[in-house]
Amino acid sequence: MEPMQPSQTHLRTRPIGVGQLRAFVAVARNLNFRAAAEELALTQSAVSRQIQALEDEVGVPLFLRHTRAVELTGAGAQLMRTVVPSLDQLDAAVRMIRRSAGRKSVAISTWASFASMWLITRLEAFQTEYPDIDIRIDATDTVVDLDTADVDLALRYTTPDNVQPGAVRLFGEQLTPVASPWLLKAGQPLQRGEDLAHFTLVEAGDSHRHMNLETLSWRRWLEAHQLGKVEPKRWMYFNYAHQIAQAALTGQGIALARMPLIADSLASGDLVEILPHMRLDSPLAYWLVVGPRSAARPEIKAFCAWLLLQAQATRTAIGDGPDPDTVDGLD
Repeated sequence: MEPMQPSQTHLRTRPIGVGQLRAFVAVARNLNFRAAAEELALTQSAVSRQIQALEDEVGVPLFLRHTRAVELTGAGAQLMRTVVPSLDQLDAAVRMIRRSAGRKSVAISTWASFASMWLITRLEAFQTEYPDIDIRIDATDTVVDLDTADVDLALRYTTPDNVQPGAVRLFGEQLTPVASPWLLKAGQPLQRGEDLAHFTLVEAGDSHRHMNLETLSWRRWLEAHQLGKVEPKRWMYFNYAHQIAQAALTGQGIALARMPLIADSLASGDLVEILPHMRLDSPLAYWLVVGPRSAARPEIKAFCAWLLLQAQATRTAIGDGPDPDTVDGLD
């Protein structure tokens, strides 16, 4: 029989059946129809029909059939490279769904720095109190639509005029210079703003890309304190707040840090607030937004109540009071 030749007039566009793909992988892995049939608990003729149907759908031969052996064609090898990881991902997703079926869970969307510097460090307390509730954190800078996304709530960082109705203000923030205590002991004295000229200053490297983030810059802080002419020993730039804090923790420079994110490090003494009388208010605040499809679930209510208690503790630690004009209650 002459091999099939691809023809644009005969190529189909409908999706391939998953059963055909499993048969294809079994034959390609074993290079034997009988062994593939045993693996799939099917008859050899059933596997052969699946492969023939798949080749009809694709429009080209996927195997070369020899008398006692089977060999992948170039098209078959190309398909194999894509199908195997795709089926592995599909099977993994199904296993996860089966494991979580009937379990209580809370899915949270937030950004990476907040997850690592504030949320994750507190989650053990929640899981100790609610051991039967699973937590899933989706750390992304992309704002998700809670009406459609597979997420229950979002923790966001924005100005009051940009937050959506119903959002709960967790806390605001101030910016303050911080450093490792051993850097201060080993370096020049740092008692006033002008002394910053003897140190490396660490800040966000992409603050110029967004107007709100520019308010977090050293330049704004320096100008607000009439120190616009101060030039540091050198600059260090990072893209994420947790990288900036890590640079300060390891003594690489003075960081202009967000108070809510480094409050724990200040309390432990790992970081020192070097000019506490020169804090600068940020126009940004941290918010909780609950998805409308999730708000009534008991586990969501429990998590939100716990989160608000954690936020209250952070407000106390940084001296931040809630703004009554920007706070809504949870039903």
